[in-house]
Amino acid sequence: MIETLEPFRIELTGYCYRMLGSGFEAEDAVQETFVRAWKAHDTYDASRASLRTWLYRIATNICIDMLRSAQRRALAVDLGPSGGDIGAPLHERVFVQPVPDALVLPEDRAIQRETVRLAFVAALQFLPPRQRAVLILRDVLAWQASEVAALLSVSVASVNSALQRARATLPLSDPGEPLRPADPAQKALLSRYCEAFDRHDVETLVALLHEDATMSMPPFAWWLRGREPISLALRDPSAACAGAWLVPVAANGSPAYWQMRPGMTDPFGLVFLDVRDGLVTGSTTFLDVPSLLPLFGSTPSSAPRR
Repeated sequence: MIETLEPFRIELTGYCYRMLGSGFEAEDAVQETFVRAWKAHDTYDASRASLRTWLYRIATNICIDMLRSAQRRALAVDLGPSGGDIGAPLHERVFVQPVPDALVLPEDRAIQRETVRLAFVAALQFLPPRQRAVLILRDVLAWQASEVAALLSVSVASVNSALQRARATLPLSDPGEPLRPADPAQKALLSRYCEAFDRHDVETLVALLHEDATMSMPPFAWWLRGREPISLALRDPSAACAGAWLVPVAANGSPAYWQMRPGMTDPFGLVFLDVRDGLVTGSTTFLDVPSLLPLFGSTPSSAPRR
């Protein structure tokens, strides 16, 4: 039975990640889905639902149960005004967490990479769980309304109504462009940014920013908006960015990098860039690396040493 379930692992993890906003919780939800499916395999009736639909039904119920008493995960920009003191770090449960592409993006499916971008996943968290499930199944995974109705044991009219409400209340967000390695303009922008970061060339870094660009560093709620505040933060000697460099990593369908620093074996942070129309519109640096490495794997071996 387990062998027949394993081919569904990645797509189910991607679904649960969009529902829950955490790679670790998504893995737990999928593992519990497989356990329940294995225990109930004698009751599975292929004439009533495909194995895929049956597994998604189990996973949906598990995610909804996990969300009943959970705090909504968010990005720093959703938690309060920009600026101010950096404050104390918050629990990881406050933030939408990053996830490696290999965990959530099946290679054989044309699923939009934008739908695992941090901003999109954070926007989904504003929706009630069942509306969230309907929107993901219909608009992201392209299920038919009848398929979703069968999964949730409701009418097609109920599915269409939930989808309409979800679309109307989903917060407007610009997740930016997904990583496009074949796009020469994006590749040139990211190369210039990484090279400037390696040189600690703040002037060039700021020139590559959109005028309303944001910068944040979870697990802190602190964040900045605008070139001038970001420039001041990058020039702050206490930031100790001089000598750091960036190593690409496949995460959230995004331009993402491990930030390495001299004398450190493990990365200092996991950096995500939002890009749009030839400019960087945002950067998010996750600082709680020890909690992320088990999900992403070991220290990047390709990191240059200085």
